[in-house]
Amino acid sequence: MTPRDKYEVIIGLEVHAQLKTKSKIFCGCSTAFGDEPNANTCPVCLGLPGALPVLNREAIRLAAKAALALGCRINPVSIFARKNYFYPDLPKGYQISQYEQPFSEHGEVEIMTSERDERGRPIQWRRKVIRLTRLHIEEDAGKSIHDGLPDSAEASYVDLNRSGVPLVEIVSEPDFRSSWEAYDYVQHLRQTLQYIDVCEGNMEEGNLRCDANVSVRPKGATEYGTKIELKNLNSFRFLQRALEYEVHRQIEVLESGGELRQETRLWNEREGKTTVMRTKEYAHDYRYFPEPDLPPLILTPEWIEEVKRELPELPGPRRQRFIEQYGLSFEDATTLTATRSMADYYEAVVAQGVEARAAANWILSELIYLLRSSGSDISACPITPPHLAGMIKLISEGTISGKIAKTVIQEMFQTGKTAEEVVKEKGLVQLSDPAQLEPIIDEVLQAHPDKVNAYRGGKVGLLGFFVGQVMKATKGKANPQLVNQLLREKLASSSSSE
Repeated sequence: MTPRDKYEVIIGLEVHAQLKTKSKIFCGCSTAFGDEPNANTCPVCLGLPGALPVLNREAIRLAAKAALALGCRINPVSIFARKNYFYPDLPKGYQISQYEQPFSEHGEVEIMTSERDERGRPIQWRRKVIRLTRLHIEEDAGKSIHDGLPDSAEASYVDLNRSGVPLVEIVSEPDFRSSWEAYDYVQHLRQTLQYIDVCEGNMEEGNLRCDANVSVRPKGATEYGTKIELKNLNSFRFLQRALEYEVHRQIEVLESGGELRQETRLWNEREGKTTVMRTKEYAHDYRYFPEPDLPPLILTPEWIEEVKRELPELPGPRRQRFIEQYGLSFEDATTLTATRSMADYYEAVVAQGVEARAAANWILSELIYLLRSSGSDISACPITPPHLAGMIKLISEGTISGKIAKTVIQEMFQTGKTAEEVVKEKGLVQLSDPAQLEPIIDEVLQAHPDKVNAYRGGKVGLLGFFVGQVMKATKGKANPQLVNQLLREKLASSSSSE
């Protein structure tokens, strides 16, 4: 038994998601990413004396969509609070958040999760339910910049463009028992928030950020171990690696007879380890009290129902429907429902009357390859669903072969033309007339008498060789099924005549 086998891992996550509003939560400043530093600021988000916040209604609507999609109960009355702390990126000296009466609580999501092998490949997928403590609304802080600018070795810079951008903080119960469960959960959150169009979900741009609380305890124990908070987890891979490192570190400390202390640690990707940032604050250190400049947020049941009707089919139920309705495998359904635009594209192709399996095959192979090679997204795909369906119909009708279709789809992707236009312009119509194919087949057989004799002598695997030669002679235009049939007949008749 390894030391790891003696301990149970306990992980809880706090995910901050920026809402897709055009303006900030308490003022009219732009939320655009990448603008000049401190360009999108005003007296409100700079925290200047006398400036008063005005709540952004769209931020509340998007937060409600997120809460409902994650199975949370929206409270009819919630209260904004001041979370007091002093840091350079917080110009007011406090953050407007929520504490005792949050926006929503008691959510639950079902995720698909799996441990991974040494190459990071899933071993066996299983379902797991993760409980959510709360989803509340708050404003973002600014961003401190410690390097990459003049004199950054001696000074830090602050960009307040992000200050006041609306956030939802999604707090889970400590339900994760491995780093990969946490990884799959954050992937699930990101996919759900993107499906309902409330968050871009780009961790590199900071609009989806994650903090983790990690502890370990001997298996069979009921008390939690000492909780360590991890920050700076700004990618999915960093999240998984940081959690895995921290679990091993804590076990090593306990196994060596040491003690853990409650603290906040940062993940250092360059060194592949966590380092101490500060000892952990408790909630009372923030001196929460109700925000005096904002009244209670009151939501009616009718308004909540109206928002609920805006929700699309969520990715989990949609994946399951694809499996049941279209006969897809779990892996294929997962890929086709990875984004809402991909799932919509697939169903739009099937709606044109083509076979569901054929549509899935062409999207999952050739189309995804073309999109990745060009750096494009399915939403900007030059091949429309009717055009792809048109190509699949040409295959089923025998007008073109599957091999020719690979050439056709590449031309369609580059030009935006229909399959019919490409086939006509390039002269790619499949040869399906026996009268046209028989002379070509005769030439192939006459050119390889030794292989004909070998075939008749029992080496039936040579049939593939003959098919290949015919396809080469016709530049891939011959109907392969018909070629197989004609070859068998001619080889059999020549054998019997002898």
